[in-house]
Amino acid sequence: MMLILGGLILTIYVMICGVLRWKQTKLIFFPSPVVVATPKDYQLAYEEVWLPVSTGKIHGWWIPASTLEAPVILYLHGNGSNNGDTIGQATRFHQLNFSTLLIDYRGYGYSSGPFPNETLVYEDAEAAWQYLTVERKINPNKIIVYGHSLGGAIALELATRHPELAGLIVNGTFTSMRAIAAYMKQYRILPLDWILTQKFDSITKIKTLKTPILLMHGIEDRVVPAWMSQELFTATAAPKQLWLVPKAGHNDLAKVAGEEYLEKIKQFVEQVTK
Repeated sequence: MMLILGGLILTIYVMICGVLRWKQTKLIFFPSPVVVATPKDYQLAYEEVWLPVSTGKIHGWWIPASTLEAPVILYLHGNGSNNGDTIGQATRFHQLNFSTLLIDYRGYGYSSGPFPNETLVYEDAEAAWQYLTVERKINPNKIIVYGHSLGGAIALELATRHPELAGLIVNGTFTSMRAIAAYMKQYRILPLDWILTQKFDSITKIKTLKTPILLMHGIEDRVVPAWMSQELFTATAAPKQLWLVPKAGHNDLAKVAGEEYLEKIKQFVEQVTK
């Protein structure tokens, strides 16, 4: 009887592992087609952007600054957001007289295409980069890539492909998908190295990073712990800054830090684009 029970438990365990390996993108990406706001709702002038990719089109908003030579922020959102949720950030960048490109990965917001995965979101970020540098002819030394949470991992990948970009800002990001899965108690008994096909291995990539980087993290973040930004900071030899914000969580760092947030962004952008 014990052998039968043990065999049943083992079978269930193996099945769970198989399902998680096969369906893990559903636990990583949470795309929504519902766009709650547009730049017009914030009185921002903007252009609709549609970028062709291998399996569909991705949607973006180009929000120009008042001057043509202004620095440009390419903003890459997290796994549960879309462009409509990130206009508040664009408003802050506009306040600093930076141009901004917001993009949605495939399956998010108005973007078409299949359900996202690691390879596809990297392609989407690359399409945005090509739009800025080729179509809009913006000098890479004027472009700062900003990634929040999962977007930080995407931003790091883009920076390894394009070391010519001016600077990198990552907010509340993780060291790797394996590390964030191990941080969650329910996954610790699983063979994560076998299960995970979506690596997002930022801790390895950042070791070869050449681009100046500003890492920021809310100390009260319960989604991605702040020590992950500390590990990323330690691992890179690139010009680097680390800013840990007291009382800030995963999604409210800019709001909690207020004017200090604006000043940090302004100072970093001025340093890397001068």
